[in-house]
Amino acid sequence: MQLKEVWVIGGGLALLVVCGLLVLHKTPAGKFIHRHITDRPRRRMLVAAVSFAVTFCGLRLLTWSIHNSISPFHNVEMGGRHIHHMVWGILLLLAVGYGWLADVGTGTVDTSIAASRLMAILYGAAAALTLDEFALWLNLKDVYWAREGRSSLDAGIIFFALLLIGFLGAPVGKALARRGKTQ
Repeated sequence: MQLKEVWVIGGGLALLVVCGLLVLHKTPAGKFIHRHITDRPRRRMLVAAVSFAVTFCGLRLLTWSIHNSISPFHNVEMGGRHIHHMVWGILLLLAVGYGWLADVGTGTVDTSIAASRLMAILYGAAAALTLDEFALWLNLKDVYWAREGRSSLDAGIIFFALLLIGFLGAPVGKALARRGKTQ
């Protein structure tokens, strides 16, 4: 396995997590978000959307660099087999799902808030790693740069839109639910 490429992906994810947590915990932006978006699921949705967008764009740039033979980037291979970044995304989605099943980041203490933000960042990044190769799911062959690869962009845009709808539409959904209960 070419460890350099694994370190690029892992290092990029680590940088995303560290920067995201620092912004959310140590800057006025984090305090602003926490004060004005009081609903924790909505905050997680926003954090996941930003993480997804940053990771998706970063992956597109990385794969473009690999496709155009821009050093030092190359495909990750093990035993002559190309390991797609979708594999890392699936593994990370499994880890985040397990964490949420174990109630990581779902409480109300300060450490839980940090864990909640961490899980949202990781979820967004994992979804981007996975959906960026959505065309591979459909075609069962590497069509990333072929015409069929466009479906990966479409899937990414649709998922990002769903995250934003979840974030922006949550107050409307809750109001409709309350209205339905009172009638």
